[in-house]
Amino acid sequence: MSAMAYVSITPIGEGESVSKYVSASVQVIKDSGLSWQLTPMGTIIEAETPAEIFAVLDRAIQAQDACGRVSISAKIDYRKNKPIGMNSKVESVINKLK
Repeated sequence: MSAMAYVSITPIGEGESVSKYVSASVQVIKDSGLSWQLTPMGTIIEAETPAEIFAVLDRAIQAQDACGRVSISAKIDYRKNKPIGMNSKVESVINKLK
């Protein structure tokens, strides 16, 4: 099994620069022990099951308790029949480029 999530947790109403708030959520993801990759627009998390991802997301959202409002976007890919990771998905596309 393989589950991947692309998530963005953004505090609203905390000013123009929110990196100090975002870094609190990313720290939770980093400390989870799951594979992850930070991108300029969100974070990719990889686990064996969606339940593992949901548990980490819950903690990452709770890390925003100092903020009155948080916007959360998530896109989840769950594949039961084949364990593939974020790197192999990227490599598959790169290998098909001409």
